[in-house]
Amino acid sequence: MDLTQILPALGGTAWTLIFFVIALSVIVAIHEYGHYIVGRWSGIHAEVFSLGFGPVVFARTDKHGTVWQIAALPFGGYVKFLGDANAASVGSDGTVSEADMRRTMTGAPLWARAATVAAGPIFNFILAIAIFAGYLMWQGADKTPLTYGSAPELPAIYQSELQRGDEIIAIGGIPMNDNDASTGTLDDIPVSPTVDYDIRRDGVDMTVQGPFPILPLVSGIAPRSAADDAGVRIGDFILAADGEPIIAFRDLVAAKDAAGEKPLGLTVLRGDETLTLTMAARAVDLPLPEGGFEQRFLIGINGGIFFEAERDSVGLWTALKSGTQQLWWRITTSLSGLWHLMTGAISSCNLSGPVGIAQTSGSMAQQGAGSFVLFIGILSAAVGLLNLFPIPVLDGGHLVFHAYEAVTRRKPSEFALRVLMSGGLAIIATLMIFALLNDLILCP
Repeated sequence: MDLTQILPALGGTAWTLIFFVIALSVIVAIHEYGHYIVGRWSGIHAEVFSLGFGPVVFARTDKHGTVWQIAALPFGGYVKFLGDANAASVGSDGTVSEADMRRTMTGAPLWARAATVAAGPIFNFILAIAIFAGYLMWQGADKTPLTYGSAPELPAIYQSELQRGDEIIAIGGIPMNDNDASTGTLDDIPVSPTVDYDIRRDGVDMTVQGPFPILPLVSGIAPRSAADDAGVRIGDFILAADGEPIIAFRDLVAAKDAAGEKPLGLTVLRGDETLTLTMAARAVDLPLPEGGFEQRFLIGINGGIFFEAERDSVGLWTALKSGTQQLWWRITTSLSGLWHLMTGAISSCNLSGPVGIAQTSGSMAQQGAGSFVLFIGILSAAVGLLNLFPIPVLDGGHLVFHAYEAVTRRKPSEFALRVLMSGGLAIIATLMIFALLNDLILCP
């Protein structure tokens, strides 16, 4: 479901902002809840749990004495623990009695403070794993052997004798059994509107005709890509590129490569409507399986096998394992990307600020509820990782202070903390300004 359809009266900027706020609020709420609940388990009392900043629009006090509130500016949140001088839990306000010091962040044991601080990023990682695993369980995994389910209505040149439940043994002579993958790939099949499908139907092996497997059917769109900006939608069928008919997805790739950075005109079939959309490929730094990045010029359209395969359910353990692996891949790829960005190996345009993230939120919402929820998981992983960086103000900076205390057996002085926190705030502000300039001026 295209989530933007529920806001037909609002402009594009409005629903982009709305979905950005939704994504950010979920991630911030989970992050701050991690701080709150582990703090409570550790004996540290939270005075305020705030979603947002500024004037309070709603508040209630629970049985533990914590004020839960929603503030007018929904771009963050915080937990203020007993005796904190500020929302960053730096310093004491000096109003807590000696008897209550154990219930404060400054007076609690080191283990309790460290656990409370670390809980925010950890809860972001848990949310990411839960979303990745839940998405896999919702989608399911393709049956083995690959089994034909359903397909969208295709242009008349593509004829199909395939039926639901057909087990696909080979396409164009290329076996679909993973154990036979060394014999070739679908890229080896000569382009033609129809190819042979070796199938098993009701226990009987036969050969039928079906469409070329990888059609120019849009199955995904990269956010903030040329295709996204041009208005390409999932489900669109690419009929022609610069007037030349497109039969297979590889024809579209060839047309994009031939155009280079020049504008490419696509004739697109969307339902009963034929559209002409123009876009130019953009440089994109893509992670490589063996590490590092490769720059390619892309328009941002993803393709795949044209039909929906029948799926089997995925067990909870398998899904959690896959979700954890996906989180780890995103963390390692992000760290690699940051290193390559700092060394100048890839463009600084890979760093997005709030405007870029908001645009991505709107784009993913437009692609459907599943895509938007998956984006929340990806963003939650990024927020968790960012907060672990050893920069004062961030959770990682607090953990460095706690590590210093564990080694030296004494806390950093109030003066040192305030100086370091001011420096950390300056670093974060500089990064935010640079990212914002990227979004608006340098890499719009």
